[in-house]
Formats: sequence, structure tokens, C-alpha cells
Amino acid sequence: MGLTIVAIVLSLVVLQAQEIKMTEYATLEQVYEAPVLSEKLLPFNELNKELGYVLYEAKIKVDSDEEVLELENVRDYAAVYTDSTLQGTLTDNEKKLSLSISPGVYTLRIYAENIGRITYGPEILDNSKGLFGDIKLNGVIIEGWTITPLNVREADVRQLKYTSPQSAKLPGFHKGVFDVKNPKDQYLDMSGWGMGEVWINGQYIGAYWEKEKLQSIQVVADLLQKGKNEVVVFEMKNDRQQMIRLTEKPVFK
Repeated sequence: MGLTIVAIVLSLVVLQAQEIKMTEYATLEQVYEAPVLSEKLLPFNELNKELGYVLYEAKIKVDSDEEVLELENVRDYAAVYTDSTLQGTLTDNEKKLSLSISPGVYTLRIYAENIGRITYGPEILDNSKGLFGDIKLNGVIIEGWTITPLNVREADVRQLKYTSPQSAKLPGFHKGVFDVKNPKDQYLDMSGWGMGEVWINGQYIGAYWEKEKLQSIQVVADLLQKGKNEVVVFEMKNDRQQMIRLTEKPVFK
């Protein structure tokens, strides 16, 4: 009897969650700012960038299938790709990454995000963001960088050009359409996604991160309209997620 009640409750929870399939994709190149060429890594403040995202790119030569990437400073989070293959993520507490890769020449792409700035205490004087200091591959310093600030949060997501998500391997914008019968306050369940930003009907509603306890973003009724609605997700760690959910209650992990 007890198991039956639990099953009924779980079924009701599932029914209350409206699934939204992400059916379109827009490339990140559409929000590139002017690139900066540098032999070494540069932090955000040297790029006139206070918040948001920056892309660091360099050519690397891989000699074995046991290469280790090591950064001196990661502030605060970075997703690492070789060509268009996600290798993993880094933080200032996890600054080494073993690459799963065959020997050859690749474009190393590191997308860095500034989670926030310290505004008090002794660390306020050491408050650079992004990637800076040495970056090494198997102990050898990588030089020759193209560094591109990304205009993500300020983007007009309704003006982006979207295509099929089949080619979506790098960070970019994912769009889905969903129906609403009676607009009311709800929550977007971002479980399974990595880190990024969300818009509803062109209006920015907030950010998410897989390491946070709260895994949902509130969607107030005023942002919704009867009938068709659009949701756009910028995803930094693109591990091919295709679904998000609307729920009536916040989601925690």
C-alpha cells in the first residue's frame, strides 16, 4: 500500500513537469567582440571586460594520448575544448585536466566565466578574473593566443540566426518553444545542464550552474503569454543536452 502511494505521488510530480525540447541552435560567433592577440593569457580587466565570458584560443601540438593541461589561475570557471570536443571543466581549485586525445595538431578553446567579484576583505586587491599566468601542456608553456570577449548576457537572442542543433558541439544558444494555457509563476528545471544563461520570450531571467544546490530558475507569470512561448539557453559546457522542464516548484539537488 505504501509503495502504491509513493508511485502515485511520483507520477503526479512527473505530470506536473512540462518538457521543453530544444530544437534550434545559434552559434556563439554571432556575439563575438573584437579579438585581442597576445603571446600570453590576459585577465578580464586587461580586456576591458568586467563580467561575463571570454574565449581563449591557441594551437597546440599533442605528442601522446596522456597530455595534461595545467593553468596557473582560473577565475572562476572554464570549459575546455580541443577543436569541438569537450574535454572537461576547470576551476581555481581544479586547475589540471588530463586530455582524452590522440596525437596531432588541435585548436585549444577555453571558455572562461566570471562568477562574481569580491568587494570586501584582503582579497579585493587580488581580484583578477578569467585566465592569467602560465598555461602548460605537459609542462610546456602554451603561447600565441587569440582572446575574444563574448557579448552573451547583453545579446538580443531574438535576433540571432538559428539552425538545426545537429551540429551543436561548441557553446552556443539553444532555443525551444512551449505552450502555456494559463500563465502562472513556474520554474525552469536546468538539471543536467552545465553553466549558462536563460531568456524567456527575449527577456533575460537568470543564470544556472551545475555545482549550485539550486537547479532551477524562476519564471514569473508576467513573462509568459497564452499560447506559444520561446526559451533560449546559452550553454557553456555543451554536453548535448536537449531538454529542460517547467515545474511548479523549485528544484534542488
